[in-house]
Amino acid sequence: MTKWVFNFGDGKADGAADKRNLLGGKGANLAEMSNLGLPVPPGFTITTEVCTWYYDHDNSYPDDLRAQVEAALEQVGSITGRRFGDEKAPLLLSVRSGARVSMPGMMDTVLNLGLNDVTVKAIGEEAGDMRFAYDSYRRFIQMYSDVVLGVDHHEFEEILEEHKSLNDLMLDTEITADDWVGIIEKFKTLVETELETPFPQDPQVQLWGAIGAVFSSWMVPRAKTYRRLHDIPATWGTAVNVQAMVFGNMGETSATGVAFTRNPSTGEKALYGEFLVNAQGEDVVAGIRTPQDITEKARLEAGSTKPSLENLMPECFNEFQAICDRLEGHYRDMQDLEFTIEKGKLWMLQTRAGKRTAKAALKIAVDMAAEDLLTEEEAVLRVEPAALDQLLHPTIDPKAKRDIVATGLPASPGA
Repeated sequence: MTKWVFNFGDGKADGAADKRNLLGGKGANLAEMSNLGLPVPPGFTITTEVCTWYYDHDNSYPDDLRAQVEAALEQVGSITGRRFGDEKAPLLLSVRSGARVSMPGMMDTVLNLGLNDVTVKAIGEEAGDMRFAYDSYRRFIQMYSDVVLGVDHHEFEEILEEHKSLNDLMLDTEITADDWVGIIEKFKTLVETELETPFPQDPQVQLWGAIGAVFSSWMVPRAKTYRRLHDIPATWGTAVNVQAMVFGNMGETSATGVAFTRNPSTGEKALYGEFLVNAQGEDVVAGIRTPQDITEKARLEAGSTKPSLENLMPECFNEFQAICDRLEGHYRDMQDLEFTIEKGKLWMLQTRAGKRTAKAALKIAVDMAAEDLLTEEEAVLRVEPAALDQLLHPTIDPKAKRDIVATGLPASPGA
């Protein structure tokens, strides 16, 4: 029998980093972090071979896939003490795509999958916070409707902005549980009006809808164009990563963030990233709230008055710093990481080789050779030949006198 599903979590995994072609980049690295004993929410990866099968067999699945997914869900449930679809102790999931190479245009993440009109109450009662539960539910309806059902994200945002405007509110975090209940009803009405069918309440229907959306996104025009430009064969396919949810929006001791183990712009050997307290992953990149700096040094340089992660949650910061150092040493490359802190506990959601500027690539390669992480030959091979052209562009003299009116990241390598 073909193995279509690979489990990970609880300090072990069926796969490892060398199974990148089968598990995709994200799945292989989640397995590798699990094998290293790092705190990774348990889950499973549906392999890239299923994606190939899907397109070779008229958008259908192998006969034994559902049974393997059911078994994997049972294993995740046994680790977390929950059951998918259970009305009293529901297991909630995130679903993400993950090809063997980073692919713009693929399906966005779906968080909080498994929530419905019944399970949302169980989550709220367990957490002792109905506001958190209904906030998570409205996020799920909005995300799932957008990336799986095709209802435009902005239509939900308009409902939300109208509510905040009428009630003189600035932030989503100011909206009460009762208000979220009303907004959720408007969200569900929008979906039913647009699609002429209600928002799916059955967790199994939700899960297979998300899995199908990941595989379908492999063939959207943007992904096909990207593959053509970068000579990526369509036969490579994408994997699907399904993970137990951890929540960065469970109050002031929870947070979510992204970080690089070195500065991707300059190559400086220092943690570089940002986070948000009481937030979920999409909030960091949505631009609705201003993220905070991870390190105190970065906060001081930016002149921010909001506390850094280093000051706000020192124990989590120290653990995160140690994990960053370990992963960089293990992969022998600068890493790009995603993390969530749930009620003071750190969880690692992703690691991958970080993208960097030509200037940073050169510095990182030289520094890593000096640190004995790379040989000199490996360091030379780490710098793309075409990237050296960027370093030769004419630029403004760094010593020139200037009147700064704004700061930002450069969009081009020179003048």
